[in-house]
Amino acid sequence: MNEVESSVREREIYKVTLVGSLVNILLVACKFAAGFWGKSAAMIADAVHSLSDLITDLIVIVFVRISSKPEDKDHDYGHGKYETLATLLIGAALLAVGVGICWSGVESIVRVFRGETLQSPGWIALVAAIISIVSKEILFHYTRIVGKRYNSPAVIANAWHHRSDAFSSIGTAIGIGGAILLGDNWRVLDPLAAVIVSVFIVQVAVKQLKSCVDELLERSLPDEIEQEITKIVLSVDGVSQPHHLRTRRIGSHYAMDMHVRMDGNIPLREAHEKVTAIERKLREAFGANTYISIHAEPEK
Repeated sequence: MNEVESSVREREIYKVTLVGSLVNILLVACKFAAGFWGKSAAMIADAVHSLSDLITDLIVIVFVRISSKPEDKDHDYGHGKYETLATLLIGAALLAVGVGICWSGVESIVRVFRGETLQSPGWIALVAAIISIVSKEILFHYTRIVGKRYNSPAVIANAWHHRSDAFSSIGTAIGIGGAILLGDNWRVLDPLAAVIVSVFIVQVAVKQLKSCVDELLERSLPDEIEQEITKIVLSVDGVSQPHHLRTRRIGSHYAMDMHVRMDGNIPLREAHEKVTAIERKLREAFGANTYISIHAEPEK
């Protein structure tokens, strides 16, 4: 990835994150107002969820700028791990929100079984939930497209946070709608739906956290990627027996080192040209910022 491509990547990531932040600001204000005016505890909880989205947007803005910095004296492999750290923080926030929603829902269900009657929400809360569902689903698709286009785990994680907010709003809409349309005996639908939705939120959070932990623990790249690396190496004429292949991720980039064998009688210049050809093909396949280390050995 050259300087121009890196600048475009950073600009597009900021753009999609700022759009998400603006929508989240509007949603937070709308949900809190609807929750208080409509006397809906579920909508207030949904507003808190949207507020967590806004916080994660700020995390992405800060850490993507840091991760896009070039190598320096203290970071020979660049700053890509900062983006991983951002993804980890987003996943942790997502997990906390999911557990919080579940806990609150279970408490409400317990109160119902103890004979308490939950307060009936107003129509304004239902309208706010529907607006949230539509806007957050649009944001999810937009953010995920940008995240995949520029291979940004943090942006993809943020996209799933948008979808988790949409899921939360679906549960809120079902609960509020059921309480309004079906009467007092069905108000338990609100906390029940919240608990169900929280399970999906936790699943997404665990998935995001697993990918971050794998990277921080230097987990190898998937087998299909390593097989593709081997295939590219063998496509260079005169190169054979790639071995001691080691791979990992550094933020949005791949890192790999390996040994290869060549005819031990060829000139050093020719061996260098073959190694350079391997590096060029690997960067064409996996990006210009791929970290590559190749040790050439004579054929046995």
